[in-house]
Amino acid sequence: MGSSDSESGSRGFQNPDWETEFNRFENAISSGSAAIRVRSVLKLSALTNRVPERYISLSIPILAGLLRVSDDSNRSVQAAAAHCLKRIACCGGEENGFAVTMGRCGVIASLLGLLLEANTNGNVFRRIWVKCLWSLVTFGSSIRVGLARLGGLEIVIRELNNWEDDGSRWYLLEILSALTTIRESRRVLVHSGGLKFLVEAATVGNLASRERACHAIGLIGVTRRARRMLVEAGVIPALVDLYRDGDDKAKLLAGNALGIISAQTEYIRPVTEAGSIPLYVELLSGQDPMGKDIAEDVFCILAVAEGNAVLIAEQLVRILREGDNDAKLAASDVLWDLAGYRHSVSVIRESGAIPLLIELLRDGSLEFRERISGAISQLSYNENDREAFSDSGMIPILIEWLGDESEELRDNAAEALINFSEDQEHYARVREAIGHPVFQSMQSRLARIRASHELMVRSMRRVTIEHLAHNHDLP
Repeated sequence: MGSSDSESGSRGFQNPDWETEFNRFENAISSGSAAIRVRSVLKLSALTNRVPERYISLSIPILAGLLRVSDDSNRSVQAAAAHCLKRIACCGGEENGFAVTMGRCGVIASLLGLLLEANTNGNVFRRIWVKCLWSLVTFGSSIRVGLARLGGLEIVIRELNNWEDDGSRWYLLEILSALTTIRESRRVLVHSGGLKFLVEAATVGNLASRERACHAIGLIGVTRRARRMLVEAGVIPALVDLYRDGDDKAKLLAGNALGIISAQTEYIRPVTEAGSIPLYVELLSGQDPMGKDIAEDVFCILAVAEGNAVLIAEQLVRILREGDNDAKLAASDVLWDLAGYRHSVSVIRESGAIPLLIELLRDGSLEFRERISGAISQLSYNENDREAFSDSGMIPILIEWLGDESEELRDNAAEALINFSEDQEHYARVREAIGHPVFQSMQSRLARIRASHELMVRSMRRVTIEHLAHNHDLP
């Protein structure tokens, strides 16, 4: 570790006496020239993965002190110390806690101070400071709060604005993504014009960093203002690319964040044009329950556009034909959701989903029948869909369900049969069900709901008229 004559250095390299080597290192740093200090630090850096942890821990405060020396006009000692600290942090990883020790020794403040000295730092040295800072936030996650409190995010944003587009820019972006795990840092990003860098961070660097950036995008994107800024920064293609490149976790994060962006209707079209529908089909067909929930929610948003509803319905039909049982259940849930959309009613019918659903119902599980029955009860409010169900032989099945043990199945069947009974074209086919207690109970319940709804509408009209009559500010 220390800079001694070549014989003892060679002997120490092969079979080192670490106590002696550390003493030499300590003496070289305390009394040696700048050149000797640099050589000693670089030797330690080369031996980092061999030096016992005890001596590494003893070396960290010494190296931290070198970052603060005032007699290093060309920054060579500080650069060597920063390089060595980075090596120690990377070799030790999170479990050894070396990065946290560095934080306690003031390394973060020293590095930020060096970065702020814009007039005295060349690009080569600035890269060294940034790489050392990156190693601390990567392998010492607990010190990120301290970095943020020292203004680290603002300095990183400043560096990104001025940094050359070279191979080391990703270090800054990974530092930025690490800091976005802190709520206050996310607020700073929004108000400092840094969201474009967050989007960039989702596209480069290691996958863990890209996932952090994606998670932050999902949290920040819940407000309209932030969504607009993110879209202008190119977040939609960035998220689609992350989904395609990433692992299962990345797909969930990207899918969720993209869904949050699409929640603003003006962004439904660009999200769709970026090729998102097949991605959500993959999530819906996958094994992760959270992925299925995300896909279902986003499909309900995208289906607001009729053209999207057509594409989604086609994919759902494919899943109903080819998917496993879980995927078919998930697809049936989406169909139930889409049944509430006025334009989606005709879309579902024309997709060929209705006869396929009925075919699956005959041998499906109770859970599948319960879910599908909900979609059928909703679709039965439409005249053309009643025709399609009738032609596919659904009415006898609904009548049979009135006697099922499942209350949900009975209620959904009764609601659908009531709609059929109110249609003169189908009344004769459902007449035998009209006297059934479940049918009559549901009929009474629906009558009360409709009466209550009409009363509420009349009350709202009366309140509105009275409000207008007493509003003297109106012309």
